[in-house]
Amino acid sequence: MGRKPTNRPTSFDIAYRAGVSQPTVSRALRGSKSVSAATRERIEAIARELNYSVDKNASSLRSQRSNTIALLFFEEQSPDDSKINPFFLAMLGAITRECAGRGLDLLISFQKLEDDWHVRYQDSHRADGLILLGYGDYTLYESRLQQLVGQGTHFVRWGSVDASDMGNIGVTIGSDNLGAGRMAGQHLLGLGRRRIAFLGQADEHYPEFADRYRGLCEALAAQGLPVDPLLQRDAVNLEDMGHAAMRGLLDEGVAFDAVFAASDLIAIGAMRALTEAGRLIPRDVAVIGFDDLPAASMTNPPLTTVMQDLKSAGAVLVETLAQQIENGEAPSRTLPARLVVRRSTVG
Repeated sequence: MGRKPTNRPTSFDIAYRAGVSQPTVSRALRGSKSVSAATRERIEAIARELNYSVDKNASSLRSQRSNTIALLFFEEQSPDDSKINPFFLAMLGAITRECAGRGLDLLISFQKLEDDWHVRYQDSHRADGLILLGYGDYTLYESRLQQLVGQGTHFVRWGSVDASDMGNIGVTIGSDNLGAGRMAGQHLLGLGRRRIAFLGQADEHYPEFADRYRGLCEALAAQGLPVDPLLQRDAVNLEDMGHAAMRGLLDEGVAFDAVFAASDLIAIGAMRALTEAGRLIPRDVAVIGFDDLPAASMTNPPLTTVMQDLKSAGAVLVETLAQQIENGEAPSRTLPARLVVRRSTVG
């Protein structure tokens, strides 16, 4: 801090103007949370005033970092050409903005789960850490997560936050699926619905769906209502699967007056099957989805759904990974969800 500004601005010049040390400037410009928000804002303002830009190559050589993170979308097994959940595509904008705000480059890649994708990124220093999205059946990739933990790889994934698993599968960010399922059930019960079908594979293969189903079961139990296993039908995150699951219920003559689908895509397929069968929504059957995809507001009638906070989710994923890279560890987090009521339940 005894160094006066030179003609060509450096991080030392910013430190002189801000009254802080040069390492503090470096941490602030990397977006490190170890620097207070007020100090970081003051340093960023001085950097803009001086037209200072970070020399990423020099910075990387000093820190042995690439200043890059990799966002890996995984190919999901499906009978059609749908490979990426549109929910994750909608999250992409928030991830990109957060990276830009932190001065991080973002690599986006489409991967097959069986490939050695981690070797091409952190192990080869192409990226300092990984964000994992869209991996389908949990039982097929659990061992890969454990492998990454064992190798000390910096990564964060979007998924089911289970405290009992955190030491084995790394840092996870996810919605409060249990609470959201309970909220959806309470909404339907409050409308006088008593026979609520659940469409979604609710087992160890899809733990997020399982948590949503468990929340619904808790809402039923709180009202003294039994859980009828005939009302739970497996479906993965595809519109055609939702249609098929609903057709199965209709063809078997199972009585129900409401549907809670584990995703909007499943719900949209179920609504199509109900319409084909002459069932009126919501008069005959009320329908709730999950995700609040853009398509949810354009169905006929518009779909009541559980909204996951995409903006916060994308920002928290990047923030958590940056914290892990900077400090070596970061906590898993559960984000709240909220119900968006439309005419598929209250026409």
